[in-house]
Amino acid sequence: MDLNKSNDAVARRVAAMVSRVEGMKASDEYYYNMPVTELRGGAKVMVDGREMGMYASYSYLGLVGHPRINKAAQDAIAKYGTGTHGVRTLAGTLDLHHELEETIAGFKRAEAAVTYTSGYVTNLTAVSTLVGRGDYVFSDKLNHASIVDGCMMSGAKFRRFKHNDMESLERMVADAPADSAKLVVADAVFSMDGDIIDLPRIVEICRKYDAWLMIDEAHSVGVLGKNGRGIEEHFDLWGAVDIKMGTLSKTIPSVGGYIAGKKDLISYLRHASRAYIFSAALPPAQAAAAKEAFQVILDEPWRVEKLNANTKQFIGGLKARGFDTMLTETAIVPVLCGADETAFAITRYAQKKDLFVLPVVSPAVPVGLARLRATVLTSHESEDIEYAMDVIAEAGRQVGVI
Repeated sequence: MDLNKSNDAVARRVAAMVSRVEGMKASDEYYYNMPVTELRGGAKVMVDGREMGMYASYSYLGLVGHPRINKAAQDAIAKYGTGTHGVRTLAGTLDLHHELEETIAGFKRAEAAVTYTSGYVTNLTAVSTLVGRGDYVFSDKLNHASIVDGCMMSGAKFRRFKHNDMESLERMVADAPADSAKLVVADAVFSMDGDIIDLPRIVEICRKYDAWLMIDEAHSVGVLGKNGRGIEEHFDLWGAVDIKMGTLSKTIPSVGGYIAGKKDLISYLRHASRAYIFSAALPPAQAAAAKEAFQVILDEPWRVEKLNANTKQFIGGLKARGFDTMLTETAIVPVLCGADETAFAITRYAQKKDLFVLPVVSPAVPVGLARLRATVLTSHESEDIEYAMDVIAEAGRQVGVI
């Protein structure tokens, strides 16, 4: 295919993106896909021979490189090898996969769990398997792209309610036919804003209108709740969520995703969701690492406590320096910049000061709401956080944000 064909829509899309990327590189504004050569406990990384403070990681509890987790992965390779030999349904399931799913179910206080090979695929397959034509699915306006794609792929009537606006949600659910299947889906912690879904109210609406509730806990496991068990523990509403979705690649330093819930629900997904039936199983090392990580979280509660303290220091310090951190209450801390160009300028300054932080710009966020999407980790020390805030503040003053 000739990508130079100006009358070809695909070629135009490719050309537009290539042009944007090349323009950013020419302006020293391209900091994506950076070549990280070493992870130093999660809080620091090596990039092009420089040690940088990491403020773009999802390893909220600093479990990357944990000795117990590393050993579990190494032992699994020694026993099983590096990969699986097919799909679990036909080629067999390792005892390690069952053990991981039992561990997840116990951690989430659910009857059972099923794992998939990525968090994105988990949302895509769960939503599109549970609802279809004639059903209704209701999604928060700021939900992750994987949820949106799952809703669209399902063929159900797709309704998006205003962000964390329970009155908007209730109006939409109330308008759906009483005899229709209804699924409400929301992030627990929103990945660009860091705020928390109003779980008590959303549960009330779902029970009132006989709707299923699915919550994506990608950014809440290890972050919310006294023991890091997530949003149900945070609100003390155990059993309130019907479909508990989570990832194994953020706080849990592995790869994959899971759904936890009632046994019948999980059995249905094992036998009906295409991503389970037609995808190979998690590699043994990754399954073992994930399993051990859940146990480490429970065995080392100080990690959640320190994350909470670091989060308060980071949010409070940025606000005190004059920044707008929006409505965040969690380790995801948006530093509002306004224009895309302003976010790029602050990023450039921070990167030159060995601070690994990245901008999120349109169309990922609305025009005028570009931001640094900074994250704070358990593995950050107090003095590291102070340095990061001072660097961001100096950059902010130079461009007139504060």
